Amino acid sequence: MRIDIDLDKCCGAGQCVLAAPETFDQREEDGLVVLLDADPPAARAAGVREAAALCPALAIEVSE
Repeated sequence: MRIDIDLDKCCGAGQCVLAAPETFDQREEDGLVVLLDADPPAARAAGVREAAALCPALAIEVSE
């Protein structure tokens, strides 16, 4: 699994952090997403996919 983030699209909603806190965080200064692990283990796949689906800005792209 590979995760790509488009920071230009990110609106700082934080849904990704709620869905997958081991993989995503937010910058304190502006709330934009911080990718903690660009290649997470398979055990985190469901949370990562949920985070991408919940992102209102569609800023998270997940590929296999």
